[in-house]
Amino acid sequence: MASETRPFLKMNGLGNDFVVWDAREQPLRLSSDVIARLGDRESGIGFDQMITVERSSLGVDAFMRIHNQNGGEVSACGNATRCIGRLLMEEIGKDLVTIETGAGLLHAFDSPGPRNVTVDMGPPRIRWDEIPLAEEFADTRAIELQIGPIDDPVLHTPAAVNMGNPHAIFWVDDVEGYELERFGPLLELHPIFPEGANISLAHVFEEDQIRLKVWERGVGLTLACGTAACAVGVAAARDTKTSRRTTVHLPGGPIGIEWRESDDHVLMTGLTEIEFEGEVDLESLEWRKTGSGDASAAGAVS
Repeated sequence: MASETRPFLKMNGLGNDFVVWDAREQPLRLSSDVIARLGDRESGIGFDQMITVERSSLGVDAFMRIHNQNGGEVSACGNATRCIGRLLMEEIGKDLVTIETGAGLLHAFDSPGPRNVTVDMGPPRIRWDEIPLAEEFADTRAIELQIGPIDDPVLHTPAAVNMGNPHAIFWVDDVEGYELERFGPLLELHPIFPEGANISLAHVFEEDQIRLKVWERGVGLTLACGTAACAVGVAAARDTKTSRRTTVHLPGGPIGIEWRESDDHVLMTGLTEIEFEGEVDLESLEWRKTGSGDASAAGAVS
């Protein structure tokens, strides 16, 4: 039997990068091992998440299935939602699309500026059992968790927020002053987080300006994490560190966050980029580029 070759897009939102498959006409399910091999940056294509665009059972524009680099499936990815929103808007010719995800229905719409997309991520979940946490906390703005000696912890009392996936945010004076690559793996799987968590270091350096560094669950250090940016915007506003409208600066660039008071929804706005088109042999996992990206106006889902 001949092996199957499938086309894909390589995209990123502020450096948070994805391989995108169009599986609306031809279903695609890959094992976690295959996903991890494709996601390996040394031997595979390399990505933070793998995105599979499928038909929506609810009749909206598409369903977005998300797998992390390690092959595990997750419910939400804000930057990927912006990227898929852009593709669907260009394909359908609309300025607003609805995407079904494991975290619910998300709305993406065109935003001023080339390749800018805004996503309505819905309301944050801030109760301990919604995040979820393994034990009850009356106030999730600062939960009991620390790294280091009891009397002199290195990191302590993070805020906890769920934006489709769990986040823990440590407020620090310098996001580069801590070895997040060492602490991240320990905290990601800490027993207080029964579903694991994304771990962030955040610093408010000017009025409504936040610097953010993220260890992403199932991925590691990442240039950008959209749901982490949303979570830190909510956490900062809850703790009166900022207003409800902030700019979050990630290694991959800035992203605008607004936590609307009118309906409790979080809006996220930032750039999207198509890096290149490619194809993969699903038996050998050999892949090659077949076209360039935004420089040549590539814009189809497949």
